Amino acid sequence: MLDIQSIREDFPILQNQVHGKPLIYFDNAATTQKPRSVVERIENGYYNVNANIHRGVHFLSQAATEAHEEARKIVQRFIHARSSNEIIFTRGTTEAINLVASSFTDECLCEGDEIIISEMEHHSNIVPWQIQAARKGVTIKVIPVTETGELCLESYRNLFSEKTRLVSVTHMSNVLGTVNPVRELIDMAHAHDVPVLLDGAQAVPHMQVDVQELDVEFYVFSAHKIYGPTGIGVLYGKEEWLDRLPPYQGGGEMIATVSFEKTTFNELPFKFEAGTPDYIGSTAFAEAIQYVERLGLDQIAAYEHELLTYATERISTFDGVRIFGQAPQKGAVLSFLIGDIHHYDMGMLLDRLGIAVRTGHHCAQPLMKELGIEGTVRASFSFYNTKEEIDHFIEGLDRVVKMF
Repeated sequence: MLDIQSIREDFPILQNQVHGKPLIYFDNAATTQKPRSVVERIENGYYNVNANIHRGVHFLSQAATEAHEEARKIVQRFIHARSSNEIIFTRGTTEAINLVASSFTDECLCEGDEIIISEMEHHSNIVPWQIQAARKGVTIKVIPVTETGELCLESYRNLFSEKTRLVSVTHMSNVLGTVNPVRELIDMAHAHDVPVLLDGAQAVPHMQVDVQELDVEFYVFSAHKIYGPTGIGVLYGKEEWLDRLPPYQGGGEMIATVSFEKTTFNELPFKFEAGTPDYIGSTAFAEAIQYVERLGLDQIAAYEHELLTYATERISTFDGVRIFGQAPQKGAVLSFLIGDIHHYDMGMLLDRLGIAVRTGHHCAQPLMKELGIEGTVRASFSFYNTKEEIDHFIEGLDRVVKMF
């Protein structure tokens, strides 16, 4: 069992007040709060081992290099990658998808080829493919979503053709909370010799991920959604695929030799890491992963499911409530509307009560269009949240509803 009160002491921001009310932070799907150990790791990096990495022979550079590469190994172990060469540090999930979209398109796509995505994708897994589709004349096919917020597997099966080159889908929806049957999706794609990219930004903070067991070609996620710093994330790629793809950016670090006649590229993983990497962020990222591992992902998943179940039961008592996302396999995300109350008004009024929720389309406008709405109110939970906070949230909703 998790000691929630002790955990909350690790997150100083949770002791803050907003508009004179204790902060209740239910916007974890957008970004998570950071434990002291992560912030201390950042401070220690800048105060004690700050030097550019890989190229220096002096003590600080060597120490910073060792810390950065150890962080890569910690990420590798966390998602059970075969080699640390398969871990590429990026600025986050969005850049990781853009990297694959650009490099994969250059190497593997021709006019008339097809990519499969889904209706529940975040814009970061739609727009990069649209950019490449316009550039190369590629067709994008879309897996529809059922009334319960699940992918229609029969429709998915029928989307494949001899021109299908890649499937790129989310592991867990940031709006619906749906945890997709990704192993089944991957197996169906592999039956057609089609590689798969999974957007794991929402999944990684809440569940065990084993990229070798999934047999997925590419997996991407961000540090800031798993209690780490902003501005850094990961692209995992099978080594044979990363070897095959051309670099995404050029510059320092990603080269082996440079002359005015020819440049040869560095080995993995450095081929995809042009310029000075975020060696401070990588070590803080590793500390966030270790913090989560100390708590235990199985315990986190069980507790967050308990919170989601409790919140769903309590909010279901409101007349006119609509909950978006009713899949049996669901993460700790609760998107809803009540009556005709606009999601923005609901969010603003809850904020006056110290309750932070997300409102709007959640960077998923195609899904909103399919649902026939402009946006939702989204409460998303973490292991540092409590049932008492949910009770205050429900009381706040009741006050708002009565105002309308």
